[in-house]
Amino acid sequence: MIGTLSPSRRLTSRVDAGGEVWVYWQCGVRTDISRVRNVSAGGMFLELQKPLAKGLTTSLHFLVQEGAIRANAEVRYTLPGTGLGLKFTAVEKECGPKLAGLLTRLRGIQRARKI
Repeated sequence: MIGTLSPSRRLTSRVDAGGEVWVYWQCGVRTDISRVRNVSAGGMFLELQKPLAKGLTTSLHFLVQEGAIRANAEVRYTLPGTGLGLKFTAVEKECGPKLAGLLTRLRGIQRARKI
């Protein structure tokens, strides 16, 4: 059999952030600013040398031109020395349109790089 596709468990596709997105995050007493590798409406991959434990929740504040985007997320998986996958558990109501705008902008950048 030549290459079969396995279905993705993700409900929304992730968009490469291309170094454009950073977040200030807090988990318990630990706080930092980290680069986002990719993001979707459902979650993101955060670059982090010392990842957080699976199952922990974190508060996120995106540092982007769309304005303040605040969300809470749960650590779904970790890759030591690389980062962690987060699933959004809540996005503040007024931040939803800004997150959508961020995703639209990043998709445009991604398309432009492919041309």
